[in-house]
Amino acid sequence: MRAVLLDYGMGNLRSVAKALETVGFTVKLARSAEEAKNAPVLVLPGVGAFGDAMNNLKKTGLDRVIVNHLEAGRPFLGICLGLQLLFEKSYEHGTHRGLGLLRGEVTLLPPTVRVPHIGWNQLWFKKPSPYLNGLKEGSFVYFVHSYRVEPKDEEVVLTVTDYGEPFVSAVSYDNLLAVQFHPEKSQKVGLKILKNFYLEALKRV
Repeated sequence: MRAVLLDYGMGNLRSVAKALETVGFTVKLARSAEEAKNAPVLVLPGVGAFGDAMNNLKKTGLDRVIVNHLEAGRPFLGICLGLQLLFEKSYEHGTHRGLGLLRGEVTLLPPTVRVPHIGWNQLWFKKPSPYLNGLKEGSFVYFVHSYRVEPKDEEVVLTVTDYGEPFVSAVSYDNLLAVQFHPEKSQKVGLKILKNFYLEALKRV
C-alpha cells in the first residue's frame, strides 16, 4: 500500500520513510498539492515552528490536500508537529491559526518541567483502539517537543503521558491517528503502532 509522506520543509523525513517501509508501506514523498492529491494514505510529519509549518503548507496548497483527504475518510497519520497542526490555534512564538480539523489549542509545556521534553516516556491509554493492539499500558516512546495539544473534545484522546502533569500524547478518531511522540524513533513500540496503522489502513483503502 502506498503512503504519501508530505515534504514541506520541516525536518528530515528519511527515518519516517524507513519506518513506514518496514511495516509494509510503499512510500512516496510529495512536495506539492498535485503530487499529494488522491493519496491512499497521507502522513504529515514535522519538527520545528508551528507558524513556519502552516505558512509552508499554505504556500504549497498541501493544507487543502490534508483537509480534503480527511473529509474523504482516507487514512491519515500525523507525527509530532503533524499532530499539533491539526488543531485550531497555537501559541508558539505568537498566535497562529492551524488547520482547524480538531478543536483545541497548542500550548507550551508547564513551567515546572524542563523544556524541551526530550527522551523516553510512557503511554497511558484513555480508550480502546486497534492502533494500540499488542501494546502494554505504560509502554515507552520517544519524545522531542516543547508544546502540547489541548483538545476540547475528550473523545479524541487516545493516550496521555505524564511530564510534570498529564498531557495528550496521541489522538484518534475514525480514519485519523496523530501522535506527539516519534514512532520512527521508538523502536519496537513505535513500529508496532505503525504496523497497527498499516493494518487499519488496509481495511479502509
